[in-house]
Amino acid sequence: MNRRGVIGLGLAAAAAAVTAAPVRRSFDAALTEARARIAAPAALAATRFGPVQWAEAGDGPPVLMLHGTGGGFDQGLLFCRRLASAGWRVIAPSRFGYLGTPMPAAASPAAEADAMADLLDTVGIARLPVMGGSAGAIPAIEFAIRHPDRCAALVAIVPAAHAPGRPPMRPGALGAAVMRHALRSDFVFWAGMELAEDTMIRTLLATDPALVRAVHPAERARARDILRTILPVSARAEGLLHDARWAGDPPEQPLERIAAPTLAVACEDDFFLTHDAARHIARIVPDAELVSFPTGGHIWVGHDAEVFAAIDAFLRRRA
Repeated sequence: MNRRGVIGLGLAAAAAAVTAAPVRRSFDAALTEARARIAAPAALAATRFGPVQWAEAGDGPPVLMLHGTGGGFDQGLLFCRRLASAGWRVIAPSRFGYLGTPMPAAASPAAEADAMADLLDTVGIARLPVMGGSAGAIPAIEFAIRHPDRCAALVAIVPAAHAPGRPPMRPGALGAAVMRHALRSDFVFWAGMELAEDTMIRTLLATDPALVRAVHPAERARARDILRTILPVSARAEGLLHDARWAGDPPEQPLERIAAPTLAVACEDDFFLTHDAARHIARIVPDAELVSFPTGGHIWVGHDAEVFAAIDAFLRRRA
């Protein structure tokens, strides 16, 4: 049997090993909680690519937040809770293939950017700052390029965008096995979080688990919340596969065409190498700014307050 077959059987065996009644009850409770979270008030906007689900939090000037891989409107609101508390109205859509936003036939970062313009028409917002985290930074950049009259500012957080010389982020045998088996099974994904949390943090959140163990308990809880909000993964599978294609080997984008004030944020030890992309954005986009941390990984662990204080100050100053 080849290595992929062995890995597949290993995942199946691990799932079978944890089907005892108490474990099953724990899984059912976790899944019930996850389904309740994504059943929170959310709306559907008609776009040229089909319906787009979105939710909002906070009052004040609007800002659009495009979530990263494994997300949905719930991840966008989780990431931007500090902005909502600071007096911003956070508009958080579910991107293509996530939760209540179906995958259109011709999906691309450009199409996502155009769908966001249609969403703003529905919401009645002519112009606002646009933020994108991880894979969500790619369509956020496209929005700034394709809709300059509607983009008041661009914020790219740990951008999984193109950087010259950066190698493609292709999954290895283990990653490919997880993509095949875990993305369609909420139970297998949950079992992985319960049995191998450090591996999931390293693989999915591209962050050193030792960093998570060393930070303040509130930041440890935030890291675990990010991981756990991927449930139900079955409702995000199409989006995850779409992001794996575009963020794994992102296309080069004409950054020099961006006219909006731009901020890029990243950590040097991000296993997805997004610091390279953040530096590239800051170097190419006219008058762009860079906020950089030596540690923090892909989820900027230990720096959440600093990151969003910097974003809040940037938006108030430049948008």
